[in-house]
Amino acid sequence: MTEAWFDILIAVAAFLAGVIGALIGLGGGIIITPVLVLGFGVDIRYAMGAALASVIATSSGAAAAYLKDGISNMRIGLFLCTATTTGAVAGALLATSLNAKVLSVVFGIALLVTALLSLRKQEESTKKDTPDPLAQKLRLDGSYPTASGTVSYFVHGIPGGFVVMFIAGVLSGLLGIGSGAFKVVAMDQIMRIPFKVTTATSNFMIGVTAAASVGIYLKSGFLDPVLVYPVALGVLAGAFVGARIMPYAPVKLLKQIFITMVILIGIQMVLRGAGIQF
Repeated sequence: MTEAWFDILIAVAAFLAGVIGALIGLGGGIIITPVLVLGFGVDIRYAMGAALASVIATSSGAAAAYLKDGISNMRIGLFLCTATTTGAVAGALLATSLNAKVLSVVFGIALLVTALLSLRKQEESTKKDTPDPLAQKLRLDGSYPTASGTVSYFVHGIPGGFVVMFIAGVLSGLLGIGSGAFKVVAMDQIMRIPFKVTTATSNFMIGVTAAASVGIYLKSGFLDPVLVYPVALGVLAGAFVGARIMPYAPVKLLKQIFITMVILIGIQMVLRGAGIQF
């Protein structure tokens, strides 16, 4: 395969990853990393470095569109980024001392745990739902537009969500995935934020989290321009398309796609780390 065809195939795969990532709040990095490793045979550390760069591109594309549509909650995003960025730096430092097989297994286990958490039933918001005092003090409650009008919501579980966000940051720096999966779980399951607001806000947060750790990958030599530029361009284009589709997409379908993707990817990465190939 020539370098030109390699770049084209990478860019196409990255585009599809960007569309899916923008739709379900994963940022594309969590998808493109196993695609590069499993589909193209790229070393996992270089795949993670390219994925982090693509995460920043995705955040720039999708988050801007969501903000314009009034779906993102910037106060929640900025507040939780204090946890994710701290964790991201710690995770990136750990990544330089672990071997590829360990990283692959950790990657897969993290995704399977995410899928398990996502299977938990979320309590639906009702008129009887009461505001959380801490969320009110931080002014995190908000609203978002729907086809039937503006819907208001209350934010809950601030301490638990903050802790999970720190873990998400560690996984982002350690695995180069942006950790959008754990961010979605924290906001959707623990903080009980509407799923569309969760995915929109997550797309903003993943770029900030990735930026906190990508410099460590660059210093360690795990950013290869041959991979970074087609991945970043493809994911950015896909993110724009996904962001435009998302306001009209059904929430249940988005959750089904989310859970299915993380289970399949998680199993594949665990098996690869254990030395089992198909």
